[in-house]
Amino acid sequence: MQRQIAREGINMRRVRVSSPGRADFLNTHQDYKGLPVVPVAINLRMYLYGETISDRRFHVRSLDLEGRGEPSTDSFAIGINDMAGGKFFGDYLRGVVNVLVKRGLAEKIGGMKVTIKSDIPIGSGLSSSAALEVGFTYLLNVTYGLGLSRRDLAEIAFAAENEEVGIPCGRLDQYGVSYGGIVKLECRPPYRVERLPFRNLTFAIIDSGIRHSTADIHPRRQEEINRALRALMEDPDVPRGLKALLGYRFDEPTWENIDEEQLEDHLAKLDEAARKRIIFTIRMQRWTEFALKILRGESIGRSEAKGMLGEERWRRISNAPIHERKYMILGEVMNEQHSLLRDLYDVSLPRLDEICSAALDAGAYGAKISGAGMGGSIIALVKDEEHGRNVINACLEANAREGWVSRVGGGVRLESDPKQLGG
Repeated sequence: MQRQIAREGINMRRVRVSSPGRADFLNTHQDYKGLPVVPVAINLRMYLYGETISDRRFHVRSLDLEGRGEPSTDSFAIGINDMAGGKFFGDYLRGVVNVLVKRGLAEKIGGMKVTIKSDIPIGSGLSSSAALEVGFTYLLNVTYGLGLSRRDLAEIAFAAENEEVGIPCGRLDQYGVSYGGIVKLECRPPYRVERLPFRNLTFAIIDSGIRHSTADIHPRRQEEINRALRALMEDPDVPRGLKALLGYRFDEPTWENIDEEQLEDHLAKLDEAARKRIIFTIRMQRWTEFALKILRGESIGRSEAKGMLGEERWRRISNAPIHERKYMILGEVMNEQHSLLRDLYDVSLPRLDEICSAALDAGAYGAKISGAGMGGSIIALVKDEEHGRNVINACLEANAREGWVSRVGGGVRLESDPKQLGG
């Protein structure tokens, strides 16, 4: 991949690239804790058209923001740039350049005019910011032959958003956009990526129309977890062996090795919010591990399935046609994870719950929040494109803003015709 990307960029003066949106499929709000997450790339894409110039500056224009009457242009030098603040779109691009400069690549890149046109709605929980960061990094990569791998693209984009722009995100978005497909991302170093083979999935992606900001949500939940961990670590009744699995900060525990029953008596001493955040983290991971067996093509025993799903749900699934059972199980995992996000992480809203219910009433296998929550989008697993359109129509009647049917999409890529921007 690294050599291929480098070859693509030789002597190119006009370049058009695109990057996908990503839906947050499984294990939402777990990446910043070091737990694995499962993003899926979708068909909605962001297009970036670059034209090199002699001036060692970037002149950027967003057609979408321009159409909305919002600040839509930026200009900045190849160097260490200050952030404008106020959630300005140009900061994500400035952040990428800052990271490249700090990594010693300033002399390898030149100035450029960049025009952006996107199908991905802003603030919808579909990673428009990561698509912008990864797409811009890849645009520079293919234009100037930087030789960056997909992992490099994701790490540079993550550093731009996390360290330069100052948004306390995890790596889910950047890796999901860079690699595409459905992957399991290990969110502890060295951040291994596992491409999952079961990709015959169709989703209805529904934009609630409620705008949100990751910057407003993540820090609060992280502090609540930190508060819970401090109380547990300072509790003399918590065994030393259990404390060895914990820590004082949200990303320190080996969460996957902690059993909820081990903590049950000690959690009762915590305040309600702190207690809920710990239980959420453990249960979300357990449900994700269950779903990963299906996505890897592994068999699931009857007793394990009944233990996770309960007698009633398992009976309904076991009576369904064989070809549907895996989809039904994945749908139940999505439903369970949405309930956890709603009840134990407090990041849902009544309108989001209503949209999920409308999707399920229309026959979706499962539906959940995609992204940080408190707005954004819903991802629903459906049978096929026609069924997906029916699900979307039902959600629109429940006051959703718009929706799209999507198969599993590809990662960031070079487009064949650099002259066509699509707007």
